[in-house]
Amino acid sequence: MHRLRMMVPNSPGGGYDLTARTAVKIMEDDDLTGRVEVFNVIGAGGTVAMARLMNERGNGDLMMTMGLGVVGATYTNGSNIKASDATAIAKLIEDPGAIFVPADSPFRTVGDFVAAWKADPSKVTIGGGSSPGGPDHLFPMELAKTVGVDPKSVNFITYDGGGDLLTALLGKKITAGTSSPGELIDQIEAGTLRVLAVSSNERVEGVDAPTLKESGIDLTFANWRGVLAPPGISDQSKQSMVKLLEDLHGTEQWKEALVKNGWTDAFMTGAAFEQFLVDQDNRVSSTLTELGLL
Repeated sequence: MHRLRMMVPNSPGGGYDLTARTAVKIMEDDDLTGRVEVFNVIGAGGTVAMARLMNERGNGDLMMTMGLGVVGATYTNGSNIKASDATAIAKLIEDPGAIFVPADSPFRTVGDFVAAWKADPSKVTIGGGSSPGGPDHLFPMELAKTVGVDPKSVNFITYDGGGDLLTALLGKKITAGTSSPGELIDQIEAGTLRVLAVSSNERVEGVDAPTLKESGIDLTFANWRGVLAPPGISDQSKQSMVKLLEDLHGTEQWKEALVKNGWTDAFMTGAAFEQFLVDQDNRVSSTLTELGLL
């Protein structure tokens, strides 16, 4: 295999970047491949990187980490590129959503939060580290629908990633934040942020918070991340990339990284992942259409 490159569709330090650099380090440490160059392409929530991926048609040496946020961004930025138009390599992980409040928030439980939200949605501001159509936006919209708040009345503010969201939360600029627990784990452990609930089926290891289902809210929600390649690559290139990620998935280091980052193993390749990408396109477009954002 030639020298591989891994494109990251947002800035260093974000979830896609962490996923890419973790994967590449393990691939190199375990000699699964030669050196892999990781590079960041920033802009429009991942849409700029997606456009670049599509322009690299037939290039069998390029991979890109992506996920639900990139799917959302392609819609909200009016791009006609769909994730399902690229070459599907593998889905790697899922990440639950979580509802965060500052440690001294009056909301002790997710029930307290929902009660205030239903009483006056305009008074409850929710911040997320992704643009409309991304996971931090879709999660509170689906939550609103589930608990009986009109999604159109949700007072949602977009922040550019977990760092800006954290500043807003600690500065009391917003009532609550939605993100994956892994992104703000240091602040959870330090006790500056509290998690009211997580949106996974099971509780998240290392996070002292109930699931929404335990709290009587019938919703599970997952963000996900995976790897695409440009369209039009050879079957041989595709197979060697899939095999590389299968080998990665089998390493002890990857299993340790899953636990350390609070990621759920959600490995999937082939036709199943191709169908999944189509389903995600539909999921995002129908939610955004319902909200009048498309």
